Amino acid sequence: MLIPILFAIGTALFWGCYGPTIGNAQAPRVNGVPLWSPFKPYVFIGIAYLVIAILGGLAMMGVKGDSFSFSGEHFATVKWGFLAGCLGAFGALCLTTAMMTSKGNALLVMPIVFGGAVSVSALVSVLRLGDHVQVSPVLWVGMTLTVVGVVVVAMNTPHGHAPTKPATESSEPAESHAAAPIESDDTQAS
Repeated sequence: MLIPILFAIGTALFWGCYGPTIGNAQAPRVNGVPLWSPFKPYVFIGIAYLVIAILGGLAMMGVKGDSFSFSGEHFATVKWGFLAGCLGAFGALCLTTAMMTSKGNALLVMPIVFGGAVSVSALVSVLRLGDHVQVSPVLWVGMTLTVVGVVVVAMNTPHGHAPTKPATESSEPAESHAAAPIESDDTQAS
């Protein structure tokens, strides 16, 4: 069981960094108007998924000695793999939209994503198994605790202080405007 756990931890690490990273892709604003839409970086998220999924998948198929056939009895991999990819891509689209409309607030979005994903995964398993399994009441307790945990984590994660604005903007060098980090203040619209 060690290998699945290590890869699950890897997924948590990568996806945990995904939210804050996509938050960095927010467009700076000129006269209150963003220079690009939230979906410009999403295109490159898709390209990264495509490249890594195809090259990584083919490489691991070779390592495992798998055939490169996708027809006949192997066609189920096409159908279910494509559906899983669509779900992942729509999830990334929703996550990108959540991050951009929350002004890159990964501290709000990511606990909801991960806590919600755990609960949805459990519900799908319950629905898929149907009457063939007895559902423990402890599952519902765990799902309730997950929701409570999401709220507690989101409310208590250190958010830092908003950057202080200089007393007069004329005293700043002109170059500092271009290199300044994006501020999450009330002047930015969602």
